[in-house]
Amino acid sequence: MTDLETARKIVLAQPETEEFDHFGRPAFRIKKKRVFATLWPAENRMMVKLTPIDQSVFNSFDPAIFYPVQNKWGLDGATFVELSKVRLDMLEDVIHTAWETANTKPTKNKKL
Repeated sequence: MTDLETARKIVLAQPETEEFDHFGRPAFRIKKKRVFATLWPAENRMMVKLTPIDQSVFNSFDPAIFYPVQNKWGLDGATFVELSKVRLDMLEDVIHTAWETANTKPTKNKKL
């Protein structure tokens, strides 16, 4: 229901977001630090970084649209979104949720 350019516009509308190349894919980060989304043009999908809880909520809506990345990153909340199937309002919601997650993620404490 949506396309790559629509997804790109929604992501770039999030505050302090910039686009950059990440291993040949368009990626988006906040304040030159935390990546929260990447576009997968050949597959017409995107990856968003959610908390595992948020991932399960979106996945329960429709696992054909929102599903974990098939590796260790998926266990930590990395979630694929099928752009050809997702409604615009759901895409806006998942992108904003990923942005909020990246923007509020606490830094890890270093062990002394």
